[in-house]
Amino acid sequence: MPRSKNAVASRARRKRILKAAKGYYGKRKNVYTVAKNVMEKGLTYSYVGRKIKKRDYRTLWIARINAAVRAEGITYSEFIHKLNTKGIELNRKVLADLAMNEPESFKQLVASVK
Repeated sequence: MPRSKNAVASRARRKRILKAAKGYYGKRKNVYTVAKNVMEKGLTYSYVGRKIKKRDYRTLWIARINAAVRAEGITYSEFIHKLNTKGIELNRKVLADLAMNEPESFKQLVASVK
């Protein structure tokens, strides 16, 4: 019985990797084994990067809120604590957007929790 290699699936697998590695420098774009390793590493970085992006945005929102509430004479932690005790459920993304784009309404919000 002859040995079956399934060349169609093998070629498709290699083509998929090499197509994804298009535009890379040197052997990374046209040598399958190198391209496979580089693509795997790149996909790992993109997966981790999606998690880091969430962290970074939250940090940015907190910094913006902190700057805005310190101008009103209160610290970030006091402000968040007072929001929670008053039962105002606005997330940090919305609060940062208010602080940046609508400072008057943000000042009214800070005054309401003081």
